[in-house]
Amino acid sequence: RLLMKLIEKYINFVGEKISYLIPVMVTLMIVVIISRYFFGIGRTGIQELVIYFHALVFLGCAGYVMNHDEHVRVDIFYRNASDRYKKNINTVFGLLFLLPLIAVTFFYSFETIEASWKMGETSTEAGGLAYVYIQKTLMVLFPLTLLAALINQFIKTKWK
Repeated sequence: RLLMKLIEKYINFVGEKISYLIPVMVTLMIVVIISRYFFGIGRTGIQELVIYFHALVFLGCAGYVMNHDEHVRVDIFYRNASDRYKKNINTVFGLLFLLPLIAVTFFYSFETIEASWKMGETSTEAGGLAYVYIQKTLMVLFPLTLLAALINQFIKTKWK
């Protein structure tokens, strides 16, 4: 139970803190739109920052959303099923589909991250951000938060 509480705290902390970027992202996008269409000034750096924030929200909050059972699913057979059936389905499909996705994403993200850091990757756009390699490092959040949520789901299934 202690492990379950620690995992849940980690997932909730990451998900909640990263979700604070959503209003910031919206505000920055409004600034880009106003700058471009009312003043004729391009804001490439801010535009890229919005893209980076969007990636961070998606990658960092995936486990949070899964942990709160708010993720998208095709629930034709699932919605009216019993709790036991749902737990079994979540366990089987977590092992069959989610665990391999986590493993592949985790394994291949390190190659990309390492290559990006070695070359000190920067934006290809004029006026873009100079630290693309930092953004690519965030890819590892996706498999880590999903793995934590999957482990938490397995622990909950066993204890309840």
